[in-house]
This record gives sequence, structure tokens and C-alpha cells, in this order.
Amino acid sequence: MNWSDLFAAIALYLILEGILPFLSPQGMKRVMASFATMADNHLRLWGLISMIAGLALLYFVRS
Repeated sequence: MNWSDLFAAIALYLILEGILPFLSPQGMKRVMASFATMADNHLRLWGLISMIAGLALLYFVRS
């Protein structure tokens, strides 16, 4: 792996994370409030689904 690939991935992550609060700050607050009331098991499930989707996407992009 190349360091520039890692930094590019981090940069893309930061860009994607910033889209919702930039476009809709009130929407972001509503999403965060709903996360605060969500059960831990549901948050873990969504985290697992997100990681699997990311791994699958990375596998297809890199192969």
C-alpha cells in the first residue's frame, strides 16, 4: 500500500463526512438525535453493515 493511497482515502472520508452538515445542518442534528435514542444493538448492526459494504466496495475497486 502506498502512503498517498491512505491519505487519499482519509481525504475522501472527510469530504463525505462533511457533506450532510454542510448541506443541511438541521438535518444532521436530527440524525444525531435519532442516533442518541437508538438501541446499542441497532447501532452495532448498522456499523457492521457499513463495514461490510465498505470492504466489499474496496474489494471490487481494487480487483
